[in-house]
Amino acid sequence: MRVILAALFAAAALAKIAGVPQMVQEFDAIGLGQWFRYFTAVVELAGAGLTIWPRRSALGAILLTGVCVGAFFTQLLALHGDVIHTIILGAVAGGLAFMQRSQLIQTR
Repeated sequence: MRVILAALFAAAALAKIAGVPQMVQEFDAIGLGQWFRYFTAVVELAGAGLTIWPRRSALGAILLTGVCVGAFFTQLLALHGDVIHTIILGAVAGGLAFMQRSQLIQTR
């Protein structure tokens, strides 16, 4: 589950970095500028990398859950698009974080 989730977010991040026209158009519609597309890609890549790293996968899953929450509200309020995929990915990332919550309380 961790690898699939990380792969999905890494692919989305790479599409943003590569400047896929659909990504550029979506971030134009959001109205925050193209810098936000790059920022989002970096956060997605960081979350994907942390999710694969066994000792930090809970932290990565929390980061990706945050991305999904932001994407949900962006789709709902600015883009008026499909929110189902943000809910599903957010639930998977949140579930992964919950299942690995013991990582978050370790002091090592």
